[in-house]
Amino acid sequence: MLTSADLRPAPVPRNRTDPPALLGRDSAAAYRGLVADVAGRLAERFATVERPWTGAAPAALAPAVAAVDLDRPLESFEAAFDEVGGLYLDDAVWFHHPRYLAHLNCPVALPAVAAETVLAAVNTSVDTWDQSAGGTLIEQRLIDWTAGRIGLGPDADGVFTSGGTQSNLHALLLARDEAVEAVLLKHRIETGTPMRGVEVLPRLRFFASPHSHFSVVKAARLLGLGEDAVVTVPADDWFRMNPAALDAAIETCREQGNVPAAVVATAGTTDFGSVDPLGSIAEIAAAHRVWFHVDAAYGCGLLVSLAHRDLLAGVEAADSVTVDYHKSFFQPVSSSALLVRDRASLRHVTHHADYLNPAEGAVPNQVDKSLQTTRRFDALKLWMTLRTLGPDAVGAMFDRVCALADEAWDWLASDPRFEVAAPPSQLSTVLFRLAGADDDAHRRAREALAASGDGMVAATRVEGRIALKLTLLNPETVLDDVVPVLEALARHGKTAREAA
Repeated sequence: MLTSADLRPAPVPRNRTDPPALLGRDSAAAYRGLVADVAGRLAERFATVERPWTGAAPAALAPAVAAVDLDRPLESFEAAFDEVGGLYLDDAVWFHHPRYLAHLNCPVALPAVAAETVLAAVNTSVDTWDQSAGGTLIEQRLIDWTAGRIGLGPDADGVFTSGGTQSNLHALLLARDEAVEAVLLKHRIETGTPMRGVEVLPRLRFFASPHSHFSVVKAARLLGLGEDAVVTVPADDWFRMNPAALDAAIETCREQGNVPAAVVATAGTTDFGSVDPLGSIAEIAAAHRVWFHVDAAYGCGLLVSLAHRDLLAGVEAADSVTVDYHKSFFQPVSSSALLVRDRASLRHVTHHADYLNPAEGAVPNQVDKSLQTTRRFDALKLWMTLRTLGPDAVGAMFDRVCALADEAWDWLASDPRFEVAAPPSQLSTVLFRLAGADDDAHRRAREALAASGDGMVAATRVEGRIALKLTLLNPETVLDDVVPVLEALARHGKTAREAA
């Protein structure tokens, strides 16, 4: 008969003089030296970065990466780090550079970077108490703090997530299941007969503006509802959801025999930095008894803003709120959370496993309310930031980038070489065009700027036409950093037009 010993491979002996491969008691000194060495090398790079990017093209970098033989390790960590320097760091995109003006990427708070060292080394997983202990309590305290800043009330709860896309998916899953439960209960009361939840799914509808994040449509697909389940509600001239149009859309939905399951308002649209009128939308959602979700992934920095907190008026009425600390709280990726008004709604993602979180357990287990099981202790980064800098300092940094957006918009509006493509942002984006340039000239000007490494801007479409976009999320960037990028774009645009 086979025994367990028969099934095990022969042990591979390790020479006690070999350098340790794992972090532990015997490798503490090696760990100290390794981290110090890496920090020193990175510090030199940060101190000497001259451009936000080299402009490297995929065709230039791909061969070197493909040539690496991963089955043959190098002779040392130092050699491996040198290799990574050539494959990655030499052409990395540096979000801290004042001329990086492209996407919603922020420079990161120093206390949070230091916290990354702690959470990576200890490798805590905040799914159950017996894997995280104090980590569980720290995360929960930050959830409570954020819910308090939002104003969700005493029954609020939430959990950290990997980002806004996951937070929105999580929220809409809760909204879906709440709506299904309500329909099933109503049917049983009215008919006395049971009904299956799958019969309800094709009738569920989510309501969002045309400028909501693409993750709303993606969530509808993942939740088995399909893209057609998302009803697009018209926006006003400032790219904010129109409350009257929302009210009419919900009425039409019911008349068609469908079920309004969630209204998704956005506090900080990706392209325009617009904040939907949350108070008016909240009243409509409440009148129709529809789940009210606020995607504040971008605009969550308003929670600590000293100047613009009023833009979030009405968020306190939300059933769920997405926040991305790795945007306007200046945290390293990833650091996000989903907050809910009623912790009971989180039951829709709870599953008890005997080996992990048995139903009879009496200790707090964050996995009971998360879509993830194994999960990094990302909350530590925000904790260290708040305990070192304080929320007012974080809010002041976000206020600075919002003020810079106003300055940049005014500069562009006054220069005849440009035209603004949208009204001033409520947050920190600026959309503009090169005067007299077609879509091809805009593409070529942006590509030329990126290839030069002199700056980085993003692009999108406004009313069918390409527009260039500044996404300002570096509180150390000033107008004197932005203007040279705009001047370069004007030159590249002129060259593109002349070559056409």
